[in-house]
Amino acid sequence: MGLARLMVILQILVLAASGLAYFIWPQELANVSGALLMTPAAVTDVRAWYGGLQLGLAAFLGLALSSPALLRAALTLQVLLLSALVLARLGGLWLDGGAQQTFNLTALLLEGVAAGLSFWALRGLNRA
Repeated sequence: MGLARLMVILQILVLAASGLAYFIWPQELANVSGALLMTPAAVTDVRAWYGGLQLGLAAFLGLALSSPALLRAALTLQVLLLSALVLARLGGLWLDGGAQQTFNLTALLLEGVAAGLSFWALRGLNRA
């Protein structure tokens, strides 16, 4: 259960830090990926989706540390969400021409590694 808990804790830290940062500085962080938030509605949407959703996921993962059944569910959620991000980024890079998209290529690498490690941790839990 050590790797499983470690993967969940690492994801909690990433989601909480990222969610809080996007909630506090939505325009600055959107600019990192090249996005421009042109209206107050766009800023609020980024605060909600990139800030609030990530903070909510971090809260669920934190709760999941209290129960073996929830820990399995949390790792399953991590694998599914991170894999979906990887597939969506690959699709976007293919559709939008990704050779020069350093931000998305870096995110793809990090999300792919996290998905793989989370899957490995989940398999370890299922064997136990």
